[in-house]
Amino acid sequence: MTNQSVIESLVRQAVRGVLQATPAAGVQPPGWVDGKPNLRVSISARHCHLTDEHVEILFGKGAKLEPEKPLYQDGFYAAAQTVMVVGPRRRMLPSVRVLGPTRSHSQVELALTDSISLGIDAPTRHSGDIDGTPGCVLVGPAGTVQLERGVIRAARHVHMNLHDCQYYGVENGDLMKLVVKSPACSVTFDDLLVRADEAAKLEVHIDTDEGNACNLEAAEQVELQKQTDSCKCHG
Repeated sequence: MTNQSVIESLVRQAVRGVLQATPAAGVQPPGWVDGKPNLRVSISARHCHLTDEHVEILFGKGAKLEPEKPLYQDGFYAAAQTVMVVGPRRRMLPSVRVLGPTRSHSQVELALTDSISLGIDAPTRHSGDIDGTPGCVLVGPAGTVQLERGVIRAARHVHMNLHDCQYYGVENGDLMKLVVKSPACSVTFDDLLVRADEAAKLEVHIDTDEGNACNLEAAEQVELQKQTDSCKCHG
């Protein structure tokens, strides 16, 4: 292939990529406002995810999760049900919210102060990465579940759709920075994992410790930036 042919091929690929990522006229991607991404930063408080089997053990035979409040991401919700999380030496968190829908593995997501309170050395992991993590006991009104693994400190991340990725020049698995400008306690959070999905709305998740550290409620400005000074080390 000649140099000219190579150039023409690269141009065609680039044009196809732009066309695929450009919203159709009059149609805004999920979460966009006035033709551009609308960034939301949410504090993800401690919570747990359950399997269908564990829902029945904890809340009774035939029990299903009861949606109480929809979350920002479509199809996800805070359930009416809560569980008690019990750690070593009977330390406990009495009321931890269950999020739905159910999953293939049960998992408990805590902030660092929560894990210290429970006496559990919870590693920082991305959701679903639970191999080699500590467990706990879950207590519900109808029974108990001994988790052999699944207690983590949820790593900060950003949900994006494909149009958001095009806007910021990133792709699934990349790392970004979140800059939070707050009176007297501005903070930059590195290593936000990009979790891209066609239907996602632009939303950063940080835990309660991180939200308190930057005084998120008083934030005057939040900004996402592509991170270029770090490798993709997501473990």
